[in-house]
Amino acid sequence: MTLEFSVDPALTVGLREEILDCWTEVSQAGGAVGFVPPVTRADIAPAAGQAYAGVDDGRDRLIVGRTIGGPTPGRLAALAFLVDGQHGLSRHWRSVKRVMVHPDFQGLGYGAELMAAVERLGRSMGLEMLHLDCRSGTGVDLFYKRCGYAEWGRFPRALRVAEDDYRELINLCLQLQTPVDSR
Repeated sequence: MTLEFSVDPALTVGLREEILDCWTEVSQAGGAVGFVPPVTRADIAPAAGQAYAGVDDGRDRLIVGRTIGGPTPGRLAALAFLVDGQHGLSRHWRSVKRVMVHPDFQGLGYGAELMAAVERLGRSMGLEMLHLDCRSGTGVDLFYKRCGYAEWGRFPRALRVAEDDYRELINLCLQLQTPVDSR
């Protein structure tokens, strides 16, 4: 079974519900997508609404991966947002946010497929670089490094996931084009 990716699919009520369900399941399973379990759909809905607004306004891009074949054809299995920094001096790059693979599909290589789709979109947009950040202590930074991203810094104690549990925010980037020195 593999995935079929769509870029900027219509954000219908049904798709919004599927994304919210996926985001909740990923968060409940311990995925570092802005929340710490236990979490409910109601907890995630405001953040999802902001993500949808960026796509609706045309500032941001959405990539959705659905299963092809298998027992659940057409099921939403993976998604990510490509977010515009909304600053004229940063038009040449975007941030990759809310990278998710539904827990039912973990370990099948869908994360790597999703990140390849994100890279293809960035290149098709003529971007020079993609940026993402992740929470330390999850090991996900190693996954992103296998996808070609390089670590460029850590913000110590940036995230507090519990009263006595602080994590670093790890920043990574993927060069899509060789930078031209314009000095």
